[in-house]
Amino acid sequence: MLWILVVSFITFLVLGIPIAFVLGLTSFVALLYTGNIPLLLIPKEMFSGTDSFPLLAVPFFILAGNLMNVGGITRRLIHFCNILLGYVRGGLALVNVVASMFFAGITGAAVADTSALGSILIPAMTERRYDKDFSAAVTAASSTVGPIIPPSIPMVILGTVGELSIGALFLAGLIPGIMVGLALLGIAYWISCKRNYPKEPIKSLGEFFYGLKDALLALLMPGIILGGILGGIFTPTEAAAVAVAYAFIISFLVYREVRLKDLPKVLIDSIVTTSIIMFVIANSAIFGWILANHQVPQIVARTFLSITSNKWLLLFLINLFLLFIGTFMETTASLIILTPILLPLAVKVGIDPIHFGLVMVLNLVIGLITPPLGVCLFIACSIAKITLEQIVKAILPFLLAAIGVLFIVTYLPPLSLWIPRMIMK
Repeated sequence: MLWILVVSFITFLVLGIPIAFVLGLTSFVALLYTGNIPLLLIPKEMFSGTDSFPLLAVPFFILAGNLMNVGGITRRLIHFCNILLGYVRGGLALVNVVASMFFAGITGAAVADTSALGSILIPAMTERRYDKDFSAAVTAASSTVGPIIPPSIPMVILGTVGELSIGALFLAGLIPGIMVGLALLGIAYWISCKRNYPKEPIKSLGEFFYGLKDALLALLMPGIILGGILGGIFTPTEAAAVAVAYAFIISFLVYREVRLKDLPKVLIDSIVTTSIIMFVIANSAIFGWILANHQVPQIVARTFLSITSNKWLLLFLINLFLLFIGTFMETTASLIILTPILLPLAVKVGIDPIHFGLVMVLNLVIGLITPPLGVCLFIACSIAKITLEQIVKAILPFLLAAIGVLFIVTYLPPLSLWIPRMIMK
């Protein structure tokens, strides 16, 4: 049975079929081969996999991000970041990273970050004589901060599947997310100095306060989301709904850049993105059921433990495994399939589940900028109008920096656990 699963999965993947369909078709072939399991299991597990209150946060965060883009909130964040850092050598590259860190506090989705910020910053950087491959690379790399700094769509999914506190996972991502951002800032600044990229004019104090006033409502949004969750005012799912309401009010009534006629397109774009994620989740649920039914988690656990029972060496092996998986598997599918397999193993050897969850998300998010199938790479390429080969070479320093932070966070658990333990006891 397992060999049918593996062969089918690899075959469909090599044929270039999207991962959501690969998971569904592989499951269908496996069930047909078994013969004694009714195919009615497929719709049942697809429904069960998506029938979850916490998962309602996903469409809300996506809609909030789309409202931000249309309503001018994203543009104001970028403008304020430019006032803060534009005068430094390679200022626009640094603005790209810092804007991603602010944007991360609202949407929690790397793909949304790449497309929203990239559509504004990549043309602006190209116009100011930055190399296209560098502009695309820094945009794609900085988007990995999105799912780490709270809120985070992957952490919502991980918390749902692994039955972990989503609030604790959000808090665990604060310090590692900032560390990734600082590492990317360092690489961007180093390359900018090396290539003598331009500086922006220094802004006056008046311009600073005007930019702060203009972006203040956007900057308050992450605080409202996280503060409401930690204060027990609302759940992460309710926080996502609050984010939508806040983004709509600011965009429609305050900035007045969203009109009623814009809403259908915003809603349709959000529905399409949500449907893709939910379809991946639904098909991953079937695949996960088959793996569990054939005791794959137990087999994987025995395999890892036969190599070592030392939790630090085990974390090293799991990191290598997840980095490899991230090169060809979509983040959502990987989390749903691998969390029930790896999380019990981690807990068994004494690894804190919140720390391990953060490490999993960080690993798989890095996969979004890892060739050959990094989704953010393709988005940045299409905006910059360059080839995949060009961006792969340019993104390597950023990729190595992110992996370096991953291993630091892996072996220093207090970096991810200090804030959750301090606030949530």
